[in-house]
Amino acid sequence: METMSTDAAPGTLANLIGNRARTDPDKEAVLSLGGSPLSYSGFLAQIESTVSALNARGIGPMDRVALVLPNGPAMAVAFVAVASGAACAPLNPAYKAEEFAFYLSDLDAKALIVQEGIDSPAREVAGQKAVPIIELMPADATSGVFSLSNGAAPSGSTPQFSRSDHIALVLHTSGTTSRPKLVPLSHANLFASGSHIADTLALPPSDLCLNVMPLFHIHGLIGALVSTFAAGAGVVATTGFDAMKFFSWLDELHPTWYSAVPTMHQLILSRAGRNQDALRESTLRLIRSSSASLPPQVMQELEEVFRAPVIESYGMTEATHQMASNPLPPRARKPGSVGPAAGPEVAIMNDAGDLLGANQTAEIVIRGPNVTQGYDRNPEANAQAFTNGWFRTGDQGYFDDDGYLFITGRLKELINRGGEKISPREVDEVLLDHPGVQQAVTFALPHKRLGEEVAVAIVPTADAAADERDIREFARHRLAEFKVPSKVVFVEQIPKGPTGKLQRIGLADKLGLT
Repeated sequence: METMSTDAAPGTLANLIGNRARTDPDKEAVLSLGGSPLSYSGFLAQIESTVSALNARGIGPMDRVALVLPNGPAMAVAFVAVASGAACAPLNPAYKAEEFAFYLSDLDAKALIVQEGIDSPAREVAGQKAVPIIELMPADATSGVFSLSNGAAPSGSTPQFSRSDHIALVLHTSGTTSRPKLVPLSHANLFASGSHIADTLALPPSDLCLNVMPLFHIHGLIGALVSTFAAGAGVVATTGFDAMKFFSWLDELHPTWYSAVPTMHQLILSRAGRNQDALRESTLRLIRSSSASLPPQVMQELEEVFRAPVIESYGMTEATHQMASNPLPPRARKPGSVGPAAGPEVAIMNDAGDLLGANQTAEIVIRGPNVTQGYDRNPEANAQAFTNGWFRTGDQGYFDDDGYLFITGRLKELINRGGEKISPREVDEVLLDHPGVQQAVTFALPHKRLGEEVAVAIVPTADAAADERDIREFARHRLAEFKVPSKVVFVEQIPKGPTGKLQRIGLADKLGLT
């Protein structure tokens, strides 16, 4: 095992927690529903004991450890603690055995951490692949304090912390159109992105974040947890998003902000009418939205209902989450825009590698301290992803004259109808103005002659009387004819990914239209 300092190095997660533990040891870091909060000093002690326990099992900063834990305080603390002494790879607990088999092999995991008493197909897969299993044993259900099985450190031993250039977090891309790619993110990447978000939102130590995002996803890990710790503030680690409980959480815990994907915001709005008391007493000072496009109509309704600014941000795994963000008032928030660059440099690049000026549409590219150095063991993907030091995001967009970024679509999602390129997001936003439409997702439908045709899946409002002809006529008055959906499908719900993002690619197959 590589020898390194016994103190947490600057620019690392352990250093982030340690700094606050020294200046304000009793400050509450991780809170739970109805449980005992964990202070920053208690958090640091948990990090030290976890890293020492991993060291006792021969696991150090160069090793990868898979984490399969339910959302909650133990998962929130375990992520930071494990990442402080190894490369942490949180996996979705809902994966099937075949998925765990792929991810554990692709990670070359040195160990798998699972919670004591919780059954998971990951256990059997790890056994088949001879990956050692470490049981995480919570001290109680709510505090975030835990111990690891068979990992008692020798008396007097000191934890071997990771450095800022060591990998802290390993995540896979979604793999919607290809094999998932492995994204290694260093402590320096996490430290930078967490600080960028804390600065963008002007988070003071007195803030309290309500985390509703899954903690196997970059949005929850960085957008909620690490940004909070960068500010020396507190985070409520819920057991996962639940629209039925959301308003009781507001009432009981008095959070000052939360971050979520648009589908979650829409579910919250659907229950706002019957929770007027909680709304009147709400302490939310801001709402953050990221990981998917927020329809301007939803942004407006959120601001009206919660009487708080909605900050739409632009993030992706390869950027350790945040790339751009609308600012706080009194600066302008532009509906439909993801705001100015908020951390890394952001530019628009054409296919030839030239950077373009304002109001010119092409691929969005980024570079900066929060951007990954490259995919793991994938030189072909890296050659395609990087041009002149810039990372190609795969998103298309433009900057307006004020430096605000507008995303016009995912390049792989653009519909090519006989040579005409159509942005699905543009059609979505038009149809959401129809009074009978609650959700709309536009997607490509294969067509023998044109290659692709425009289709849309719609979740109607409860009292909707709209039919396919009505929707097409509504679109025809607002869109060029080639953008009008040729197929309209009404559904009770639109298929979503594990983080709540709507699945546009492959939707025709999922809905049985091919």
